Amino acid sequence: MAFENDLNKRLLALDRAVLALSADLSLAETLKRIITAAAELVQAQYAALGVPDASGQALAEFVTYGLSEADEARIGQRPHGLGILGLILRDGQSLRLPDLRRHPQSVGFPAHHPHMRSFLGVPIRHKDKLLGNLYFTNKLTAPEFTIEDQTLIELLAAHAGTAIENARLYEQIQQLRVLQERERIGMDLHDGVIQSIYAVGLNLELVQAMLAEGDAAGANARVADAIHSLNATMRDIRAYILGLRPLRFDKEDLVTSLQRLITEFKANTLINVEFSANASVEQTLTADQRLALCHIAQEALSNTARHGRATRVEVRLSDEVNAITLAIMDNGHGFELASAPRRPGHGLVNMRERAQMLGGEVVIQSKVGLGTSVKVSFPKPS
Repeated sequence: MAFENDLNKRLLALDRAVLALSADLSLAETLKRIITAAAELVQAQYAALGVPDASGQALAEFVTYGLSEADEARIGQRPHGLGILGLILRDGQSLRLPDLRRHPQSVGFPAHHPHMRSFLGVPIRHKDKLLGNLYFTNKLTAPEFTIEDQTLIELLAAHAGTAIENARLYEQIQQLRVLQERERIGMDLHDGVIQSIYAVGLNLELVQAMLAEGDAAGANARVADAIHSLNATMRDIRAYILGLRPLRFDKEDLVTSLQRLITEFKANTLINVEFSANASVEQTLTADQRLALCHIAQEALSNTARHGRATRVEVRLSDEVNAITLAIMDNGHGFELASAPRRPGHGLVNMRERAQMLGGEVVIQSKVGLGTSVKVSFPKPS
């Protein structure tokens, strides 16, 4: 009866320990929870969780239980995976010893290390991959660790492997999110702020021409426009820093935003633009899709101004049967698509990626001497 009661208590303790492992997705916190739960489960005075490096032959991390910060400072350098710790690291098998000092692989302890005698070591695996090792010394309620202790820790180690792998996957996802956010910011800066600054540059080039012709009044008006545009761009940069949408697109509907872009484009380039739009598209597109269309239109018009040598541009926003489309077509010089840069951060690549992230697509057609067309489509919700 006493044995059954003890077994039930230990199984309940194991259950609580397993639940504790899933309480946090941070890898560092997960490692601490594992070693704390495991040490309390087998009543060990000291415990540690060693995580191997990429080679699997040495320890990259070593999380301890039972040692204070002052204790660890006195001990100094942490284990690298030699001696008995290295034996478990290499063999991947559980090891239970009444006195670890008498094992032939023992390499002794550094100065100021606490006295340790009984020992239990258990590997942590996940799908045949060694993720770490659990080490325990000095069982508090008996001279040595028992086979029951070993069995409990092996059961816990199976759950610990899953918890470690989940924590690592979570960290990888977080890192991926950071990279995706960097890419988004890069696209926003390229398609928004940089294009706005380029438009100001075009405006100031016209100022030079006006001054050369003696048109001081016209030049002053252009300078005032440039100052206004730069102030708007600075507000957008502040908004990007705070993680917000660019202010110039945030307060306008899609058609108004496109009309403003086209007005600025015509004023800065003197290129004729025909614009047609179906206002019903506002109800179909999401806010992110409307913003993406503004950025893509800005990039396409900027490319026309810089490279197209066009005299006429047509911008058409359409509500088609299965999709909302925005088409920007010019009669410019055109280019060979096969020779266009495909590196991340390039305007054409940004257009495609921006649309794809929101379920849309971009089709670009161009040929030398025949102009360029950019068509963006977002399917309607079914």
